[in-house]
Amino acid sequence: MSRPGIFRPAPAHNEPVRDYAPGSPERAELEGRLAEMKAERLEIPIVVGGKELRTGETFQAVMPHDKAHVLADVHMAGAGEVEQAISASAEAWEDWHRMPWEERAAVYLRAAELLAGPWRATLVAATMLNQSKTAHQAEIDAACEVIDFWRFNVEFMVRVYEEQPISSPGIWNRMEYRPLEGFVFAISPFNFTAIGANLTASPALMGDVVLWKPASTAAYSSYWTLKLLEEAGLPPGVVNFLPGSGAAVGDPVLASEHLAGVHFTGSTAVFHSIWKTVGQNIDRYRNYPRIVGETGGKDFIVAHPSADVDALATAIVRGSFEYQGQKCSAASRVYAPSNLWPQLRERLVEEIGTIKMGDVTDFSNFMGAVIDDKSFARQREAIEHAKANSAEVVAGGGTDDSSGYFVEPTVIETRDPRDRLMREEFFGPIVTTYVYPENEWEQTLELVDDTAPYGLTGAIFSQDRAAIDEAEEALRYAAGNFYVNDKPTGAVVGQQPFGGARASGTNDKAGSMWNLIRWVSPRTIKETFVPPRDYRYPFLDDGSP
Repeated sequence: MSRPGIFRPAPAHNEPVRDYAPGSPERAELEGRLAEMKAERLEIPIVVGGKELRTGETFQAVMPHDKAHVLADVHMAGAGEVEQAISASAEAWEDWHRMPWEERAAVYLRAAELLAGPWRATLVAATMLNQSKTAHQAEIDAACEVIDFWRFNVEFMVRVYEEQPISSPGIWNRMEYRPLEGFVFAISPFNFTAIGANLTASPALMGDVVLWKPASTAAYSSYWTLKLLEEAGLPPGVVNFLPGSGAAVGDPVLASEHLAGVHFTGSTAVFHSIWKTVGQNIDRYRNYPRIVGETGGKDFIVAHPSADVDALATAIVRGSFEYQGQKCSAASRVYAPSNLWPQLRERLVEEIGTIKMGDVTDFSNFMGAVIDDKSFARQREAIEHAKANSAEVVAGGGTDDSSGYFVEPTVIETRDPRDRLMREEFFGPIVTTYVYPENEWEQTLELVDDTAPYGLTGAIFSQDRAAIDEAEEALRYAAGNFYVNDKPTGAVVGQQPFGGARASGTNDKAGSMWNLIRWVSPRTIKETFVPPRDYRYPFLDDGSP
């Protein structure tokens, strides 16, 4: 199936972000698609080997900002559907892993162009409705980041393939990057449509087959992503769509001898459980499964006494409250020096007072709802904890789940730098500030580093270059994505490869070649053109005539 020629795909480039300004064609198109999709109630099937399966056991995909509005009834997979998916993926693997890389690349490059054009409004609208994202947040996620992943992954794949060993005279050494034997289990979260698109794409592009379990709270947008890939020409069985409960899908998947890898984004606790299960099952697998995970975070902003207050306040508001704080990278703890806190506090209260929250189809709203009742209860409990433990709610603090799961953008000031508000991930629009004595910069950097178990993102604000250098060294392992005078969110594919270590994951950097290389198994091939015909080496010669 190989073809003669060294093929070079077009250089990858980041997709420009559309602004959806009033009167713009893209806004009119998106508003029309939102109306159409809201008016339709889908029945979403399980998709295995390209065939739609319906179990009759369903859950409802609803809009978090209008929880009574059902977008779709989603069929749930169980052990039987998992077994069918494993068989279908094995059948698809036979052709897919042998397919020339440029043909696999063409599928994803075509998908990127479809999304940049006729599919854009559909995936953006699906993400707005299903995950309560504003048009801007859905645009940078479901359009731009998905497109970027699919374009840049092709470029990264070529870079991996180009990494070759040296050859001595008379010998040709080659490195073949084989797809894994078996299937990759992709488990995606609710908060980014792009994560599901990439967790499946990076192994599939390298020739692997995938079983995909999307978060139930993002099943609607995930299904539309799959439909787009089908239109782009992805063969049946390469990506199998298995919505359902974690145990009903995950247990039989992790028990299969054909498990070749796990590509996960979600909570640290769930990732621990998966790793333990893989360890317990290690004797049954044909190969040691690759385990790649991006998990929790307790992301920080630390301000030096020299920081610019206006820039700092803007970073806190955007970094903590865009998409309701439901980003892996969202700022949820702030260390503010005592000399800046009075001015910073006043600025935060002023800015938060202007934030509008509500239905995301109203383009004037900056925030929507948190994803579901469990998240709503978690945010409310955290706010109640603050009030009961001598912390002060500086701004926000209100909650209302009468029509949707709404939590006000909330700033808390704590006097205890090791309170659970500074250690635990709540994954919502709550940021807690600790005010440190301005002359205790070094001690505060130590506090930032050892308070929480995570190591995902973090930011420093300072106009003192020496302080920036000091923070970069002291916080070297506190964040896998570190920002200087910028909010700790908004990593762009190809620009800031994303991931962290400690309790935040395996740091395999989505949006880089380091992720793709995990989904192949290299084989070294040595060819000797004129092999020796005598086993004797020169040193064996005794010198006699």
